[in-house]
Amino acid sequence: MTNKNSLTARVQKPTFSNFITATGMKAKINAILGGKKGDQFIAAIVSAVSTNPALQECDHATIFSAALNGAALNLSPSPQLGQFYFVPFNDNKNRRKVAQFQIGYKGYIQLAIRSGNYKKLNVAAIKEGELIKFDALSEDIEVRLIDDDEQREKAKTIGYYAMFEYINGFKKALYWSKAKMQAHALKYSKGYAAKKGYTFWEKDFDGMAYKTMLRQLISKWGIMSVEMQLAYERDNAVINEDGGIDYVDNDANDNSVNAPQIDTVEKKIEAPETAEEVETPAIEFGEGAKQRAVEENFFD
Repeated sequence: MTNKNSLTARVQKPTFSNFITATGMKAKINAILGGKKGDQFIAAIVSAVSTNPALQECDHATIFSAALNGAALNLSPSPQLGQFYFVPFNDNKNRRKVAQFQIGYKGYIQLAIRSGNYKKLNVAAIKEGELIKFDALSEDIEVRLIDDDEQREKAKTIGYYAMFEYINGFKKALYWSKAKMQAHALKYSKGYAAKKGYTFWEKDFDGMAYKTMLRQLISKWGIMSVEMQLAYERDNAVINEDGGIDYVDNDANDNSVNAPQIDTVEKKIEAPETAEEVETPAIEFGEGAKQRAVEENFFD
């Protein structure tokens, strides 16, 4: 006969859906976003998490904090839209899995054009045989694009070009060879350097290259709105409950859920005035982040 007292009780971890829809959490979300927006927020996050088994194992608070960052920027977590993502990582130091907040290049485009300062904004891959000349001093580019879209899609990518023009006429442009982009990826993503097949750099190199070009161009030469500054700072970070920020991949040992188990190297920074905490986010949501443009007209 089995002695029940000798058995160790197993406590099943609540699912993220249970966590986010709990009465106290729903009340907190509704207080921040409002009833209808709160329901949409919950539905969108639960949908994103439910489609990724690795995310379901992550610390719920880190998913929630990442989601609040996306909401603060009025970006959608839908993978189909590609505005921002929850990326699972192993936090080996604290023996847990965490969700990293990662903005897609379409998210950066949304934040840039939403400011109302841009007349033109574009980022594109340059194919083999298309580039005639790029003058780094004048920033003039001369290309002969392949006319056939299907043929162009199949052609080898040799580099990336990004440009913007403000309504006031100010222009900036940037061109990187693919070799330079690969060197950048190897330097700042240890997951990509490990070549295990799970990083965004390996799954969608062009998408990450577009994002890198926009970050480089706008952060150095563009007008950095409050939203853009927050996005730039929080991108690729795990947001802790105390408002601290851990960068778990760039220039540190990789801790992706599929990576070798290496001790985490954390790069801590003080929480800025705009840092959000799980308890009391410091940024107002909704009204300050309305859509003003349609992204399809601004990228290749």
